[in-house]
Amino acid sequence: MAKRCDVCGKGPQVGYAVSHAHNLTKKRWMPNLKKLRIQDGSSNKYAYVCTKCLKSGKVVKSI
Repeated sequence: MAKRCDVCGKGPQVGYAVSHAHNLTKKRWMPNLKKLRIQDGSSNKYAYVCTKCLKSGKVVKSI
């Protein structure tokens, strides 16, 4: 699965998972992506879209 939103370009973020004893381990947070059929002008195409773009109305789902 793609790890980057085709609309806004949001990708994985990196950082540390911090335990109660403050042990640090590397961690990646993935964006919540969905594979959707969207309208691209007059044509339809499949794209990976994050749920934030979907909820804000930046893309239009095709029927």
